[in-house]
Amino acid sequence: MKKSQLRAIAVSGIMGAIGFVLMLLEFPLSFLIPSFIKFDFSELPALITTYTFGPVYGIAVCLIKNLLHLFIGSTSGVGELSNFLLGAALVGIAGVVYRFKRDRKGALLGALAGTVFMAAFSIVSNYYVVYPIYAQFFGGMNNIIMAYKALLPAADSLLKCLVIFNLPFNIVKGLADTVLCFLIYKKLSPILKYGSSKNKG
Repeated sequence: MKKSQLRAIAVSGIMGAIGFVLMLLEFPLSFLIPSFIKFDFSELPALITTYTFGPVYGIAVCLIKNLLHLFIGSTSGVGELSNFLLGAALVGIAGVVYRFKRDRKGALLGALAGTVFMAAFSIVSNYYVVYPIYAQFFGGMNNIIMAYKALLPAADSLLKCLVIFNLPFNIVKGLADTVLCFLIYKKLSPILKYGSSKNKG
């Protein structure tokens, strides 16, 4: 195995651990979306890793942080499943786009495309996979819809809930990760790739 591959694996492990810590810093936005959905920046390390080593390693970061979170999570793995699926959607698309245009513009286009895809995919994954499983563990689908209706009475079906609340929520979350990534990536990239911003040999 090449030294670059070993470094990518090692960095992915570290970034996965950082992503796990960021998951612990999640916070609810109960005035905007039901409290069982929380905001965090845990996709940031995965996005940085994707631009440094490629989308496979970024997705690995998403997997690692969620595997670690399983040990302390309170959703029987449903929250971790959702977080992994959406994080992988974001960094997967961002990484693929960046491979074809490896410059700042390509990175931005990738992150924006990944954000839009993640938000759209959240409707599909939540409607067909995540929420049906979640409902089995936590009192049925009606309880989930009622949490949304408490914020907006017109949200009287699961599809409406996901379009009205989850879609914009995930767009904002993806954009927040994108902004932070662009603020710090340039300084971090040489360190992640070579261990020093000065020594690139």
